[in-house]
Amino acid sequence: MTTAAHLTPAGRCARPAAPRTVPPPRREPAAGVDPAAAREFLEQFHAETRAGHGLHARVDQVLAEIDATGTYRHTSDELGFGARVAWRNSARCIGRLYWNGLHVRDRRTVTGAREIAEECVAHLRHCTRGGRIRSTITVFAPDGPDRRGPRIHNEQLIRYAGHRRPDGSVWGDPRGVAMTDEAIGLGWVPPAERGRFDVLPLVVTDGQGERVVHPLPSDAVLEVPLHHPEHAWFGDLGLRWHAVPAISDMTLVIGGVHYPAAPFNGYYMGTEIGARNLADVDRYDQLPVVARGLGLDTSSDRTLWKDRALVELVRAVHHSFDEAGVSLADHHGESERFLLHVAREERAGRTCPADWSWIVPPMSGSTTRVFHRYYAEPDPTSQPAFLPRASAPPRAGR
Repeated sequence: MTTAAHLTPAGRCARPAAPRTVPPPRREPAAGVDPAAAREFLEQFHAETRAGHGLHARVDQVLAEIDATGTYRHTSDELGFGARVAWRNSARCIGRLYWNGLHVRDRRTVTGAREIAEECVAHLRHCTRGGRIRSTITVFAPDGPDRRGPRIHNEQLIRYAGHRRPDGSVWGDPRGVAMTDEAIGLGWVPPAERGRFDVLPLVVTDGQGERVVHPLPSDAVLEVPLHHPEHAWFGDLGLRWHAVPAISDMTLVIGGVHYPAAPFNGYYMGTEIGARNLADVDRYDQLPVVARGLGLDTSSDRTLWKDRALVELVRAVHHSFDEAGVSLADHHGESERFLLHVAREERAGRTCPADWSWIVPPMSGSTTRVFHRYYAEPDPTSQPAFLPRASAPPRAGR
């Protein structure tokens, strides 16, 4: 795929606020690591990587470390393996075929809130590559018995603000309202002219409880303005979306060790943007707008105006990302790749747990082969894993 030029984001704050700190809240330390979880992970690591000759010595070392400190430190190889298997175990992800190619950035020694935020910016620059998106995870310090690890408050590294209006409506992304309010309360200054696609700053709390608000520089956020291959009026809608879906509100758990700040990304599937983020009535709710542009009869749902508008909205996403040279999967191709992943897992003697309601795409489900079969039930005890934090809202699209 060709490399896209960096597109200039619209509606970005012309004079971004400097990173600001606030007094640290009181934070309780984490519990110690379960030795049985550590042993189980080490056995899996050594079995799958054929490093079994050193298993007993490594187990003895880790158990002694847990006994002395309440936790243990993964080697770089163990960390990388754990992060990749956590992706492989993600029952709601259709894009797991390339789990073993996840690029792992080990940043466990980065501890300050501002430095963590800067490493998140470096993550975005590293994985974006002008549009040739690279699946990447950056792992920061874990929770420990005497000190909690850092937290990234944003659900994704890149999200759009939701600005409350006096009449109760929202200008921008309604999903971003709470994060917008939090960022403003901590000192973020939104653009003077607030737009529908204002990129939120990062809010990071480090292990000492220091909290920082850190605006994202424009060169770290690649965005794609959306236009339609046939309808010129579509470009006048002013729609756009960012290129990298970097999840940042989940905890990576490996062998009993919890990494609460471990942002990771793949790349988008077109329906995530067109059929969810831009179409859902509690998000950007653009189907009525697109239907009007197409001249559709919206007097009754039986005219299937929503279905027709949805297809054209997703077509515009595909067309725009392709024209910009930005990585984007389509739901037909990704469905076939997922079934290839399932077959590979079965050949390796493993099951492939999957949440059917997430694997089947949010449009044209029955036209994909993933619709027409069942899968192993998700196992909530499987680890390594990415687990939602207790405070995270239900996820709908990315």
